[in-house]
Amino acid sequence: MSTLVVVILWAGVVVYAVSGGADFGSGFWDALSGSPEEGSDDRKRIDRSIGPVWEANHVWLIFILVYLWTGFPTAFAAIVTALFVPLIGVAVGITLRGAAFALRKSSSTFAQARLFGTAFALSSIVTPFFMGAAVGAIASGRVPLSGDVDPLTVWLGPTSMLGGVLAVGTCAWLAAVFLAADSARDGEDELAAAFSARAMWSGVVVGLISIVGIFVLETDAPTLADGLERAGAPLLTASGVGGLAAMWLLRQDRPGEARAPAIAAVVAIVVGWGVGQYPWILVDEVEIDDVVAGRATLIGLVIAFVGAAVLVVPSLAWLFRLTNLGQLSAHEPRADSSLALLNRLKAEALATDEQRSENDLDPADR
Repeated sequence: MSTLVVVILWAGVVVYAVSGGADFGSGFWDALSGSPEEGSDDRKRIDRSIGPVWEANHVWLIFILVYLWTGFPTAFAAIVTALFVPLIGVAVGITLRGAAFALRKSSSTFAQARLFGTAFALSSIVTPFFMGAAVGAIASGRVPLSGDVDPLTVWLGPTSMLGGVLAVGTCAWLAAVFLAADSARDGEDELAAAFSARAMWSGVVVGLISIVGIFVLETDAPTLADGLERAGAPLLTASGVGGLAAMWLLRQDRPGEARAPAIAAVVAIVVGWGVGQYPWILVDEVEIDDVVAGRATLIGLVIAFVGAAVLVVPSLAWLFRLTNLGQLSAHEPRADSSLALLNRLKAEALATDEQRSENDLDPADR
């Protein structure tokens, strides 16, 4: 029963890595889009692509946390105690990012829009870095069951830094593939080519970092490295094949078809990490069966998952399908939408201000 709950929990991790990863990665490209004038088209594309789904992605993070603290409460306590610094960074980053993304669209001045845009972009980078750093601390055996460690240094080891950099790089690569596909679908050929180029060079960078990461894991996280070399090796190979296939399709100017192998590459690497770490929940410290909750609790978690799969998953799947078809990311908002109403109110306010300015002019100056 404990293995089944772990599989369910890890399924949430995989989905969040793909959906949330592409979401965070979009913010990475927002940060590198240049000045407001130069990056206007890029940022509009990013807003249209992630706008319909950015809130839904964090459903999976909530799912992961709830299942972790309910199914494995002792391990959860150790993780949040030892790693509260990066986890607070994650919480602040997610909150700041969501608020900035929403407020940027409704800013009344250019300065406000630029401020919120900067907050959105930077928080999109630091949040996955903190996530990767926390994972690296667990994977390298630095989190004891007691949680009694130096919270300021436990997440700064080589594996943590590797995890943080790879998390940011993978998110950026996946987002570039998705944005290229969305641009091609909407007939934005120049944007599709630009994002395809970014996916190509970011994929090369992530691949090189991954090769270096092999040596980091061998010395800093030998238990995980051994698991990856044995049980996880087929999945790591599959991830590499998926990544290369996506890059080849981008090279062939087929970004729409590159989405599937790109997703497969990320899924394979996350599942490979889980398989390589199994059966440890805190590497070199405690295994899953040593800290699992009671059988009745596990049965309740399985039942809850079945209910969520029936009620929630179809709705989310339909949301992502509509998004991928471009039906929720139109260039102009629907006439009855709140955004259209906000645009009308802005236009009316601007017209009123201009009318007042004309009325205040001296008749001789008109």
